[in-house]
Amino acid sequence: MPLPIEDYGIIGDLHTTAIVGTDGSIDWLCFPRFDSDACFARLLGNDDHGYWKISPNSRDHTLVSSRRRYRKNTLVLETEFETAEGTLRVTDCMPIRETHPQVVRLVEALSGEVNVRMDLCIRFGYGTSIPWVTNDGGLLTATAGPDALSLWTTVGTHGESMKTVSEFTLREGEQAPFTLTWYPSHLEAPIPMDPWYAIAHTDAWWTAWANECTYEGDHKDAVLRSLITLKALTYEPTGGIVAAATTSLPEALGGSRNWDYRYCWLRDATLTLEALMRGGYRQEATAWRNWLLRAAAGDVSKLQIMYGASGERRLDEWEVDWLAGYEGSAPVRIGNAAAGQYQLDVYGEVMSALYASSRMGEPTTRAVWDLERALISFIETGWNMADDGIWEVRGPRRDFTHSKVMAWVAVDRAIRTVEDSPELDAPVENWKRMRDDIHSQVCEKGFNSQKNAFTQYYGSEALDASILMMPMVGFLPATHPRVVSTVEAIERELMVNGFVLRYKTADDGVVDGLTGREGAFLACSFWMVDCLHMIGRVDDAHSMFDRLLSLRNDLGLLSEEYDPVAGRLVGNFPQAFSHVSLVNTACRLSGEAAFELPTSASHVAPARRGLGAALTARDRRERPRLGSSHRSSRHGAVGHLRKRLD
Repeated sequence: MPLPIEDYGIIGDLHTTAIVGTDGSIDWLCFPRFDSDACFARLLGNDDHGYWKISPNSRDHTLVSSRRRYRKNTLVLETEFETAEGTLRVTDCMPIRETHPQVVRLVEALSGEVNVRMDLCIRFGYGTSIPWVTNDGGLLTATAGPDALSLWTTVGTHGESMKTVSEFTLREGEQAPFTLTWYPSHLEAPIPMDPWYAIAHTDAWWTAWANECTYEGDHKDAVLRSLITLKALTYEPTGGIVAAATTSLPEALGGSRNWDYRYCWLRDATLTLEALMRGGYRQEATAWRNWLLRAAAGDVSKLQIMYGASGERRLDEWEVDWLAGYEGSAPVRIGNAAAGQYQLDVYGEVMSALYASSRMGEPTTRAVWDLERALISFIETGWNMADDGIWEVRGPRRDFTHSKVMAWVAVDRAIRTVEDSPELDAPVENWKRMRDDIHSQVCEKGFNSQKNAFTQYYGSEALDASILMMPMVGFLPATHPRVVSTVEAIERELMVNGFVLRYKTADDGVVDGLTGREGAFLACSFWMVDCLHMIGRVDDAHSMFDRLLSLRNDLGLLSEEYDPVAGRLVGNFPQAFSHVSLVNTACRLSGEAAFELPTSASHVAPARRGLGAALTARDRRERPRLGSSHRSSRHGAVGHLRKRLD
């Protein structure tokens, strides 16, 4: 059976990742890419669906304790098992790929004498295909259809119950290596990499990468671990960053809100660019921006919210009915039908990302500008259309307030781009009028005077944590009375045990077309920290940030959500959006908000266009209700960005 989500860690080779449990079992692994079929799928099923476990033999030893860690600033994972007879260490890594993906595991007795058992249960096709296994000169190969795996080790193996097993004894100082390699079945098995070299090289590669981090603010260890996690979720050939390494880990245990997150979301682009740049990783930021340009190219009216790691557009969704789901959370979904939704906000996110990249020194070329103009041309009519919203709801389309705000962002960033580069041709005056129209409409229709807050969609009384982005994107100043009252309303109604829900779910599925509850969304909780800090409640912001950091598992990893009732991490894991938000919030609290945009009178609709009615006299008289306590400024400067050396 699978472990609690927080009991897993990851190793990866910048093409895919393996999910490794505290019990020494790899329970999820897709070869050769993040979104390929899994050959180990126990995470979403049971032992029959594939896993690879190495640990003290339970027949001979009673486990006293176990502990694990990443080698400092790397993705090399060490797990130690202490028994009464001795202590065993398993070192796991995936070497940075050169030709074929490999998983290297080195088993060592640190003290005493330990009997070890290895169980290798290969099941291609998400647990359905039992391979044909042969042993040729000590190299074991497992083949089924287009896929093959080879296992090299110095210890003997044998077949048992349709899996490969090894039992052996190690005394203090003795080691046993294992190297598992994937390759296309029509080719010969590749020569395995020397495991000792592979571990040393992987350690050195990640150490060198981590040493390029320029962030020197508070919580540096947490920030760097999050940046390493983002790098691990990067598909190196294209620069795309997948949202998570897994599919269908539930947003509520036993529920049906289970989605495939092994794809690249346009929505993540701006925040990810900021996180990478704040960490000093310009090369990764540029690769992500270039992936974004390629993915968005084409008919902008058909812009998708997500794409495959190489920019694939067809992400057909289907259900794996032979997998019971994580802790019975069915269905297990492969692919994501939300790719076909109309989500207005992604236009704002793309424009904001391109503007941010221009501010970090990437040129706005003619091709880039042509794309941006095409995006704004679509917004001219598209901004008035109802959409599916940021949360990919499967209910009716609505005029979601956040979507309209991000349409405003798209136009605003286009105008700012022209102001920064006057040589670019554009109907700027028309764009300014459009920006004003959107702003006026949001302030008039998106604000509920009875609730004293901006709401989820026009005419609604429901709150939505996505509105926390409003001051962060510069739509209104953080200290504007309406922003402050909205933050306070979300704090009252959407916070559970100190963490933020995206919105209130309902069993009737009126808003999102789904039933059941979900956990607190971690990215939204970080946004609340940002807003508390921006409106002057600095102590509250730091306190909440510390609580969020405490949710990370022992390896510093976060999933998508946290279930405050069960007290467990839920949702896909590890989640890029959570780690991006951690980095950006840490930078804000340390005094580093490099890409923050000021809100000025020139960027809000004038009173003659209706804003005077929308922003009432009471709004103009009222002063923001700021927290009474003020923490002394914390200084933590991100060093100057420097060019990376290959």
